[in-house]
Amino acid sequence: MDEFCAICGCLLHREDEYGLPTVRGRSHATAHHHIAERFFGRSSNRRGTQREAMFAECPWGHEGETTVFCYECHEELMHNPVLLPDDIQRLSELVTSRNLSEDRKTEDRTRLAGRIKLFHEVIARGIEELLAEEDCQNK
Repeated sequence: MDEFCAICGCLLHREDEYGLPTVRGRSHATAHHHIAERFFGRSSNRRGTQREAMFAECPWGHEGETTVFCYECHEELMHNPVLLPDDIQRLSELVTSRNLSEDRKTEDRTRLAGRIKLFHEVIARGIEELLAEEDCQNK
């Protein structure tokens, strides 16, 4: 059965050349957890290692779920978001306005969890707005 990248739609394979700068390497299938395992105190690359969980329960109801992407969309796009200085400044303003900033780190990671939720909200709202604009332009 053929597999396709959930973002760009390219045909995927699971054979050789993973991550190489070739067409085959760039189109290799790779799974991505929707919510990082480390947020629940687990580490898939350090099996058996426990750390303090950020979330006792998944705020979005998708703990443990994965989707398959091509190497490019997974490693290049999703793991390396472009945040320009103005973006960081405006995100910092949101963090401060929602009382999620910290003067000093403490044992409590509640504010970090709040920043993670906020960052997801920023992405979700941005996607929603862009899709609405696209819809208006296509009418």
